[in-house]
Amino acid sequence: MPQVDLLNKDNKAVNKVDLPDDIFGVEVRKDLLHDVVRNYLANRRQGTASTRTRGEVSGGGKKPYRQKGTGRARAGSNRSPVWRGGGTVFGPKPRDYSYRLPKKVKWGALSSALSSKTASGQIFVIDNLTVSGPKTKELYSVLKGLGLDMSVLIITPEKDSALELSARNIPNVDIARVNELNVYSILNHEKVLILKKSVDLMKEIYLDEQ
Repeated sequence: MPQVDLLNKDNKAVNKVDLPDDIFGVEVRKDLLHDVVRNYLANRRQGTASTRTRGEVSGGGKKPYRQKGTGRARAGSNRSPVWRGGGTVFGPKPRDYSYRLPKKVKWGALSSALSSKTASGQIFVIDNLTVSGPKTKELYSVLKGLGLDMSVLIITPEKDSALELSARNIPNVDIARVNELNVYSILNHEKVLILKKSVDLMKEIYLDEQ
């Protein structure tokens, strides 16, 4: 069972925390990570790109010039794709790029992402992390003291408006609640800071789902 130091705001180890093997100590499956990240990015696509076919552009309807005798190639419409201003052939149309993955694949990828971070020493657990209000400077000072001011994902057990607003203006620092954690966010940050209550909640939610 992986074990990490339980830190306080002063970056001092006050205890040890056991991380469950089924979440933080599994074999890293790169294939699952690839599938889930690809799915996440596809589901984020708006799919609003659109082009007009020859039937949708304005103009046309009249033959540009007579069929024979001009020395030019025959043409039936000035909205043909070969004409300037004509329609587009096989261009994109609005579509839904999203698709679903099996639940086991998602949980497997999430465990792989957390286990990868644990194995590389990029998982940190703190006993508590609060700010007196939406104060970016206060939160940045704490993260800097922990050596986590560059690129970090903070996992909270529940919504904390003051903490989320404080982190909003710090580059590469994001907040994620346990019930909305995703593989892309974990891999997109260099380090992961988990509140102690979040670890307990993850044991309840993730182990039950798996």
